[in-house]
Amino acid sequence: MTRAMQHHRHRIAPVARLVDAIPQGARVLDAGCGGGLLLNCLAYAGRISSAHGFDSSRAAIATADAAAQRLASLGSKVVPTFECRPVEAGFPTGEFDAVCLIDVLHHVPPAAQEAAFRAAASRVRPGGMLLYKDMCDAPAWRAGLNRLHDLAIARQWINYVPVEHADRWATDCGFATERAEWIPMLWYGHELRVYRRPGASR
Repeated sequence: MTRAMQHHRHRIAPVARLVDAIPQGARVLDAGCGGGLLLNCLAYAGRISSAHGFDSSRAAIATADAAAQRLASLGSKVVPTFECRPVEAGFPTGEFDAVCLIDVLHHVPPAAQEAAFRAAASRVRPGGMLLYKDMCDAPAWRAGLNRLHDLAIARQWINYVPVEHADRWATDCGFATERAEWIPMLWYGHELRVYRRPGASR
């Protein structure tokens, strides 16, 4: 099931835009990486220097690892690493050029959402970026269909994060909003943000 979802993910999510948002040669951390689609696409495209992802689902991490091993067998210079870890358990140590928070916060209990966002922001190096995407909470019909999708596929109830909250948290963390997009795909709606931490580039 996870592999099939990965195969069709580009039909309902702006995967290509996410890949294009990551700078060449970046060190990337993907929180809630799912089946590793983003990191493995970045590695296959030769855009990154290192990649680490984590997710609470063991099945998703198994899918991500299998895809990474296929990359290794093809001679990829970069092979992403993955680990099973819930966002609430904390983030891996270190600083990264790009930290990705893609369709994660709506799976986090509301009381822990801001802390998870701030934890992701804390792993971004000076001059680096926080790539954020989550499901839209409006209009109501799109939000309702998003919720039905997650109930059917993930067996979870979406805890929507109004994008204005993410914008405010980013500002509080000292980030500037570099890119803001609302992206409709089929009946899904996506809020995409690139937040930049001030500081010298690499």
